[in-house]
Amino acid sequence: MRLEEDADGKVTASPRGGGMCKKGWTSPELLDHPQRLTGPLLRGEPVSWDEALDHVAAKVRAVQAAHGRDAVGVFGGGGLTNEKVYQLGKWTRLALGSRHIDYNGRFCMSSAAGALNRSLGVDRGLPFPKEDLEDAETVVLVGANPAETMPPFMRFLRNAELVVVDPRRTATAESAQLHLQSAPGTDLALANGLLHIAIEQGYLDHDYIEARTAGFDEVRQTAAGYWPAFVERITGVSVPDLYAAARLMAGKRTVILTARGSEQHAKGVDTVTAWINLALALGLPGRPSSGYGCLTGQGNGQGGREHGQKADQLPGYRSITDPAAREHVAAVWGVEPEAIPGAGVSAVELLRKCGDEVKMLFVLGSNPVVSAPRATRVADRLKDLDCLVSFDFVMSETARLAEVVLPVTQWAEEDGTMTDLEGRVIRRRSLRPAPDGVRSDLWIMKALAARFDAPGAYSDDPEAVFAELGRASAGGRADYSGISYARLEERTFQWPVPDPGHDGTPRMFTDGVFPTPDGRARFIAVDHRHPAERRDSVYPLYLTTGRVLTQYQSGAQTRLIDALGGTPDSEQFLQIHPDTAVRHGIGDGDLVRVTSRRGSYTAPARLTADIRPDTVFSPFHFPGAANVNAAVSDVLDPVSRMPEFKVCAVKIAPASRP
Repeated sequence: MRLEEDADGKVTASPRGGGMCKKGWTSPELLDHPQRLTGPLLRGEPVSWDEALDHVAAKVRAVQAAHGRDAVGVFGGGGLTNEKVYQLGKWTRLALGSRHIDYNGRFCMSSAAGALNRSLGVDRGLPFPKEDLEDAETVVLVGANPAETMPPFMRFLRNAELVVVDPRRTATAESAQLHLQSAPGTDLALANGLLHIAIEQGYLDHDYIEARTAGFDEVRQTAAGYWPAFVERITGVSVPDLYAAARLMAGKRTVILTARGSEQHAKGVDTVTAWINLALALGLPGRPSSGYGCLTGQGNGQGGREHGQKADQLPGYRSITDPAAREHVAAVWGVEPEAIPGAGVSAVELLRKCGDEVKMLFVLGSNPVVSAPRATRVADRLKDLDCLVSFDFVMSETARLAEVVLPVTQWAEEDGTMTDLEGRVIRRRSLRPAPDGVRSDLWIMKALAARFDAPGAYSDDPEAVFAELGRASAGGRADYSGISYARLEERTFQWPVPDPGHDGTPRMFTDGVFPTPDGRARFIAVDHRHPAERRDSVYPLYLTTGRVLTQYQSGAQTRLIDALGGTPDSEQFLQIHPDTAVRHGIGDGDLVRVTSRRGSYTAPARLTADIRPDTVFSPFHFPGAANVNAAVSDVLDPVSRMPEFKVCAVKIAPASRP
């Protein structure tokens, strides 16, 4: 496979091969980076592994003796391997005996997951192979910018006409046939408006609706209220563009894909549901090169939410409140069902409890001091803990607050599996030994469990853990029981894979049956509602956030790579329309203070007509005074518990102004 890098740092491959963006291409630089952690730290001082683990175990015992089992919590990550995710959920619930576990994936795909489960009966990002996109005639990207966030994915979209929904003219929107520049927080109204037009213009697939779905009459009545002129007033998308978008989708092989721009809202589940309703009305799911899907946002964004690190979940995508699920998993773990605690709380709610109900927290593969909403308050809550333990690779902003920092192995130094956005389980093999003094997350969990004299068995062998994961997931929605390391030596598999002779499930719903009680997909009527905060005379602009090409997540790792520095995107910035800048006395490059009702951050202005005049944008990869998440809202979606990252009301002023 031949890789080529263009002037913008995008790395692509031949059509027959894979590819990496610059972030992936440069990631090996971190393995031997001088700032890499290579030994345990206790209050910032090097100690032996025995000293560190003995201290952690003593803290756990003391905290739980004083405050109860649930006083110790765990905050996981969507980049952990399936093996780590599985054992972490088991370790939290049995070794710690706590219900308090959740993870940063709650900030990522939880709204799409909630919508998929209630509408189609199963949450798999793409219920078809991504190669099917190459034969699609139209692809609708809602709140997605893969040209910057996942550039290799763009090769699957090269044959389709693209419709991009985004308040900014992004690199992805520049390649689109049609850019719908909707106001932040209005994508639900846009979807309902397109459904209204589809009904009006006769674009519906009535045979599909009759044979495969339920609930359309109520959705039809709801859509009747979203006439085009009304939708234009809500969204800012012109009536002609609404009709043009509907025509591009009608009667064609069309795929609708949502991402964080539409999902990170206090109505994210309902917004995704509205786009699924549109897909069902057009007869797309289960048809060749057609359907609905969502794009993942982390390295193991799909697998990370399937096997137990979510507060309400057991392995195999089982509900922790389901008695049959509890009985099955308890039998695999060798305990009684009553030994498994009940559901905990979501990530934001867990962080809010720190220092109060939760006195000690383990953080693995996450940096909530930068990535969580109301980040300044999160940092204050973590400082109030009796003990913070961080499993990390570099000294992230969260690790700097930790009493104990435990250095862990990275992708090139450990075996494991990951599951991509299409439910494909992929074997990841170790390439080199870890540095002396570094241990795997699995090894640490096993060593601590031994110090707790905990129930259940814990292994530091990824293959053994994966085999147990398979048994625990058997019969669940995400069934891995037919996959083994031996089979993965030969090929990859897309779940469900219910037995060792099964070839996997590349395409779901092709038989017209959905994994719901009656086999039918569900139309669910949803109505537009305004963001939790609306613009007003004091806070006259909307702030929205996102990613840039050269940085990833909280930036704790990418900010250390020299090759990713020195670019326009390697520092924080504020994207602002020139007309808006003039009204606020701001020039290009001026340092600007952006203030919401929760906090503020500073960033140099970058003037561009590619953003709406009522909206400003900053990426979320930067810490300290530049941390946009100090300002964003932590209002939660009632179903997914997703915070409203993507829209809040702000005011702006030159930073030099008092």
